[in-house]
Amino acid sequence: MLNYEVAVNSGGILVLTRKHIEELEAKNLAPYAMKSKDSAGRPLDSSEAEHGFRSRFQRDRDRIVHCNAFRRLEYKTQVFVVHESDYYRTRLTHTMEVSQIARSLARNLMLNEDLTEAIALAHDLGHTPFGHSGEEKLNELMKAHGGFEHNKQSLRIVTKLEERYPGFPGLNLTYEVLEGIDKHRTDYDNSGSKLFKSRFPTLEAQLVNLADEIAYNTHDLDDGIKSDLLKIEQLKGLSICSSIYKDYENEKPEIRRYQIVRELVNKFSTDLITQTTKNIEELKLKSVDNARKAKIAAVSFSKKLTEQKNELKHFLYENLYKHYRVVRMETKHQRLLEDLFKVYMERFEHNPAKDKYSILPREIWEKAKTESKEQVVCDHIASMTDRYAIGEHKKLFEASERV
Repeated sequence: MLNYEVAVNSGGILVLTRKHIEELEAKNLAPYAMKSKDSAGRPLDSSEAEHGFRSRFQRDRDRIVHCNAFRRLEYKTQVFVVHESDYYRTRLTHTMEVSQIARSLARNLMLNEDLTEAIALAHDLGHTPFGHSGEEKLNELMKAHGGFEHNKQSLRIVTKLEERYPGFPGLNLTYEVLEGIDKHRTDYDNSGSKLFKSRFPTLEAQLVNLADEIAYNTHDLDDGIKSDLLKIEQLKGLSICSSIYKDYENEKPEIRRYQIVRELVNKFSTDLITQTTKNIEELKLKSVDNARKAKIAAVSFSKKLTEQKNELKHFLYENLYKHYRVVRMETKHQRLLEDLFKVYMERFEHNPAKDKYSILPREIWEKAKTESKEQVVCDHIASMTDRYAIGEHKKLFEASERV
């Protein structure tokens, strides 16, 4: 039984302190789970004292939720641009679904929920407006200047671009959260700044990678059916969906769609727990270090479900992501971002002595004192929401629009 301290002015109410949280982690989490007291700390650790009532990872989570980049996710595209409908997922609702799935799985596997949640909430902070099509266009425009990749941008945001504290740039997150962002991997993400040398990140970070896949495979399917770009009857031909479809074939369309998505999330999650448990046993993991140096990633789906997942992903790619209406949206918005990038570059310089005046606000062009103007423009565009980018394009290219 833990010996909880009693707050002096609490009337005998028990108060949970950071020390107690660390004791609970040591007592209740698996030996290969990352404990907050064992964190490698923060890059700027000497400038900050630890909090009395929150663990390091809880503090990271809170910093992420309160940062500017997190709030902007509400108006950034997942598949469908925000103005298409109020129903479809945004980058923020996607992030919340990833976080919810990852936390639940972490609890089942006795991993650190706080670390898992912090990584999940941060994993898409660097996304551009207009989803992956926006990312592809910025990468093309920045090809001669290091390219662009949203996972690397997420790391850049939390280590440099967020300005919230007087003593340091960024959020000064723990190394474990930074590693989880740096080593985020899915079929649509290709991160890796190589800042962290271990073969694998913590199991919590591995878990977020697959929770991300569960979330986007299932909710993109849901949005695709809701938009009528996909027909629910098409699911009968997919091995992962066929039996589920039959179970709800006679239900109302709305109920049928919801139940299929619900069952798919459950199927993915159950398989991940079962297979990961087998992997941990076979790898004989006894510590976080064991997990980092293992011959394979310990968190995984089974071979059979991986094959079914790949079939579903191929179906979504061919029938949803490359549907002509989605491609039209992507083409339109890529042109928009290219227009913005080019006009910002052409009218970036602010030098009254040469009769040159920037079309960008002072707080933007002044950043070129320490960064290349290409990087400044890239950061500015990447930070935009869909509607801000659309509005900015109107202001700069439509004569009747107020600037």
